[in-house]
Amino acid sequence: MTHQPIPLATELLLAFPFMAAFIIYITALAVSMKKDRDWPVYRTLFWSAGILLCLIPVAGPLAQLAHMDFRYHMTGHLLLGMLGPLLMVLGAPVKLLLRALPAAKAKTLTGILRSGTLAVLSNPAVTAGLNLGGLWVLYTTDLFRLMHESMLLHILIHLHIFLAGYLFTVSMIYIDPIPHRRSYVYRSIILIAALAAHGILSKYLYAYPPAGVPRDEAETGGMLMYYGGDAVDVVIVIILCWHWYRSTKPKTRNERTTYVSG
Repeated sequence: MTHQPIPLATELLLAFPFMAAFIIYITALAVSMKKDRDWPVYRTLFWSAGILLCLIPVAGPLAQLAHMDFRYHMTGHLLLGMLGPLLMVLGAPVKLLLRALPAAKAKTLTGILRSGTLAVLSNPAVTAGLNLGGLWVLYTTDLFRLMHESMLLHILIHLHIFLAGYLFTVSMIYIDPIPHRRSYVYRSIILIAALAAHGILSKYLYAYPPAGVPRDEAETGGMLMYYGGDAVDVVIVIILCWHWYRSTKPKTRNERTTYVSG
């Protein structure tokens, strides 16, 4: 399946939100440090690495190769929809913003986090549906072919892959303050179901390539999705289980007065 190269304008348009997010994060970090509020270096490194991994599939050589070859497309999917969002979530951007913003604006942000819309978008069942459901629609219908013919679809689908992956990760592991919290049991059940759906889809792609995708590319892409997806999901499982374990430990008086994520 051959296609025209992705226009530079499309690459820049997709790269812009990630560059803006990086600038906002670094600005919030500078403001926080100016207020003599320390911030863990590893959080900044996670965020920076996540931004970089999300930029690679949308602008540059990999973005062009992914437009031509399903194997590179799947590599980009793993970076943009799974590993990049995971690292960005570990960067705790909302917590940093709350530390950097003036009290009034921080209160406004807290109000947004408590809104009904965010209650829905932080529900693991909803985020799993957006994430896995979107992938099933993309790869089992003509949508995958159409995204290579329409730059608008190309942009919208890539944004969806990132946002769905980010929201899914946020709904599973509570690094940032999450007002609408779900139980560990509920999150674990949804996570197991999502892992199963992801694994089944990867095997389906191995056996039934999307329209126009050569079989050898589909087989390699399916294996990348299966094993690469499992590797990222294992990290999410470990973090979720660690948070669950910590929640069962008796807390000291100091710990009870300090917000502990997870």
